[in-house]
Amino acid sequence: MKLRVYLDLSSAVTRRRVAALLRADGEVALVGTAEDADVVVSERVVATAAPGAVAHGGALTARELEVLRLVARGLSNKEIAADLRITTHTVKYHLAAVLEKLGVRSRTEAVSLGVRKGLVPL
Repeated sequence: MKLRVYLDLSSAVTRRRVAALLRADGEVALVGTAEDADVVVSERVVATAAPGAVAHGGALTARELEVLRLVARGLSNKEIAADLRITTHTVKYHLAAVLEKLGVRSRTEAVSLGVRKGLVPL
């Protein structure tokens, strides 16, 4: 199930940039009305996120974000590896990078921060 996002942004430039970022994620669908959305991205969200939008150690890659979202669903490393068709060693590598970039020490902290930053859908 895709996360449905509505962009409530007055700046056409900001709207195009945010839309392009969201379209790059296959798990996100842009919708035409706020009523149809799971998440509404507004001017306040963009302004609030701007200074600290990049995570502690840099932005997460698409694969790291995918791993974080699977962790949030409660999957084990073995289940994530099977789902993504990679080795458990590779899952551990991606998860270590996620923890480092988010500046946290556990899977739980990573998911919690991911939800707060809007990286992980509820």
